[in-house]
Amino acid sequence: MRRVASALRGLRWYVRELTGESAYERHVTRLRERHPEAVPPSRREFERMRTDRQESDPRQGFRCC
Repeated sequence: MRRVASALRGLRWYVRELTGESAYERHVTRLRERHPEAVPPSRREFERMRTDRQESDPRQGFRCC
């Protein structure tokens, strides 16, 4: 049973990393470590900033719509 649970945790981690789902948590963690006085953006604000950054840089990939 432990192997199954461990495999599921690993799969969850992999999917979150692959889809970018964990990027917000990493951003907030780094922000709190480096700038404890700063207020972290909301999840929605973070995703908007991330999308704007990706669309402004053609090296980030193609976005069709």
